[in-house]
Amino acid sequence: LLPPGPARLRSARRCDWAEDGAGRMEILMTVSKIASICTMGANASALEKEIGPEQFPVNEHYFGLVNFGNTCYCNSVLQALYFCRPFRDKVLAYKSQPRKKENLLTCLADLFHSIATQKKKVGVIPPKKFITRLRKENELFDNYMQQDAHEFLNYLLNTIADILQEERKQEKQNGRLPNGNIDNENNSLPDPTWVHEIFQGTLTNETRCLTCETISSKDEDFLDLSVDVEQNTSITHCLRGFSNTETLCSEYKYYCEECRSKQEAHKRMKVKKLPMILALHLKRFKYMDQLHRYTKLSYRVVFPLELRLFNTSGDATNPDRMYDLVAVVVHCGSGPNRGHYIAIVKS
Repeated sequence: LLPPGPARLRSARRCDWAEDGAGRMEILMTVSKIASICTMGANASALEKEIGPEQFPVNEHYFGLVNFGNTCYCNSVLQALYFCRPFRDKVLAYKSQPRKKENLLTCLADLFHSIATQKKKVGVIPPKKFITRLRKENELFDNYMQQDAHEFLNYLLNTIADILQEERKQEKQNGRLPNGNIDNENNSLPDPTWVHEIFQGTLTNETRCLTCETISSKDEDFLDLSVDVEQNTSITHCLRGFSNTETLCSEYKYYCEECRSKQEAHKRMKVKKLPMILALHLKRFKYMDQLHRYTKLSYRVVFPLELRLFNTSGDATNPDRMYDLVAVVVHCGSGPNRGHYIAIVKS
């Protein structure tokens, strides 16, 4: 989800998504049609004709990523990130910097640059270099098993942030002052990176003691929001549930500093700082105690093409910010350990 730009979608105001609904079938039929053309080796002009020239904005490229043995979880996230323009621009800018030692970010920059500089509008690119590096750096992804797209997104963003912070640390150490002190003495906390500037928001956890009415709050940063899903629900309803007031009682009573004892309390999460790009994770994979395993909640979820968060705190920055939907990563399948991931992007 991005703040709205000049090219706002006006025709529709919401999309209905059901795991086994007609919307899914229509989308998958379109994807299947494109994939069949690619695998048959047809040239780009045939694919452009099949999709329609009006679907291709100026200076935009739509390239499929080759699946290297169940890497659709990775490919779909990379597609979604590529169409988040602030993120793409930063990655491409990193590509133009002096050559660095190979890492996951340099491989991602090479991949994005390869897509962005293609002469054709559509086609297929094998992200082999990126996948090889990913498997080398994290054994979780060093296999041919299906992985979780949300876990990969978290790993990728945190790894990029770590790389940028380490590079900045090295630059500071190389730029020491004459007295031997580092130019930024207060370096106990890593400086925020452009990953944080783009994706990071802040939650505030408010707890109100029901005895003395004292309110305490604690801030917590996030790169994405994970929300529970229920039957016949919507993104707006999921976010409302995320910020529902919870009563702390019985063995879960809250220790109040003012009362100096455990008391019943109300607890609520609100958004204090809205991120530039809002990443939402629908928690469809749920552990079922009676089954002793994870199962998938294939509930219908209605999501808007435009979204304004209402569960903000009183001192929130930009509380009226409007977001436009730019990409969706979808898991198609009956369970968490099988199926296929696809990405749907705004054209």
